Parts: sequence; structure tokens; C-alpha cells
Amino acid sequence: MSQTTLLLIRHGATEANERVPYILQGDGIDLSLSETGRAQAASVGKFLSDVPMTAVYSSGMVRANETAQAIADPHGLEVQMAEGIREVNVGGWEGMNWGDIEAAHPAEYAAFRANPGHVAYLHGESYAAVLARAAPAFADLLIRHEGERFAVVAHNVVNRAYLSALLGMPLDRAADLRQSNACVNVITHVAGQAPRVESVNQNRHVPGAWD
Repeated sequence: MSQTTLLLIRHGATEANERVPYILQGDGIDLSLSETGRAQAASVGKFLSDVPMTAVYSSGMVRANETAQAIADPHGLEVQMAEGIREVNVGGWEGMNWGDIEAAHPAEYAAFRANPGHVAYLHGESYAAVLARAAPAFADLLIRHEGERFAVVAHNVVNRAYLSALLGMPLDRAADLRQSNACVNVITHVAGQAPRVESVNQNRHVPGAWD
């Protein structure tokens, strides 16, 4: 049976990712890549430039699309949009850091921290809700590109939720899966079998990642 390979990538950094402390950037803040993020996108594009692939997908958000473009260009491919893998809706916590969230919404913060898999961000989505829309999107792409290798550029929570499900981890532990900006996760699939996670958070190609 032929093997399908999904290269699942997190977008490069934005200004929101680089703030200290960083602020939450869900589906409501659609920033371009920062200077650092553009360097990260270029690095993952170069890293994958010699890896044959048939398609490159993006969530459609600017930061993901710009990263996907850096991957697609060396292969002469057009970036395609994938439904269902837009970043989590963090609701009323969009643009806030965790310290301010805890101070402003202590009860909701505590509930979320205790059960992040199924308790939603304030007026937003939970990890379970993200997985419910993202998993079918990835399943569709694996079928569509059976026997091929393709790339998808998505987001921190989307990647964590999907990877945790494939690894058989409780969703409440999904946040333990580190997803560095411009990292690569490798997932393989053979028809009739469950997708298999081959590697998580490959980031040696990212400038400064191993400093």
C-alpha cells in the first residue's frame, strides 16, 4: 500500500508571539509575520525545498499563508486554502496575556487551566471544539492526497489538538506538546490504518531555536 505523508507546520512568528509576555493570538488577530517570522518562514522553506511534495495548504490566516508561500515557492506550487484549520477562537481573551487574564477573569481562568481540553476560552472555543472541526479537514486532505507528500501550515492550538488525538493523549494534556514557530511535524498514513505521528516539533532549521 502507498504511504501518504503530511508535513504539518506551525506558522512563523508575529509581533504578538514575540511580546514579553506574549499575548493570545487566536482567529481574531490576523497579523503578518514579523521580521523574525519572515526569517523563520524562509528557513522552513529552505529546509523543505529538496523534499518532494505535491501540494501546500494554509489555514487562510495571513501568518499561515505567508509561511506557506515560502514553502510553496521553491516547488512552483500555489498555496491552497484548507477549511477547518483556522486558529482557535480565544473569545474575550484575544490580545491579552495570561497574567492579565488571570487577574481579570480568575474563575474562568482557573476552570480553563484545570480542564483546557473541554473548557472553552472565554466566549470562544475549547480544544475539543477545535479538534472537532480540524480532524475532519485533515482526514479529507489525507484521502485527497493518498500516496503523496504534502504540507499544511496551521496554528499552535490546531496542531496541538490534532497531534494529541493521533498520539492518544488526553486533550487536557495537548498544551504539553510544544509547537515552536515554523516547526515541522511529520504524519504518515496508509489506507485502512490510523495516521501515525513520526516526529513532533522539528525545529533545528529555525534560526536561534537551538541557541
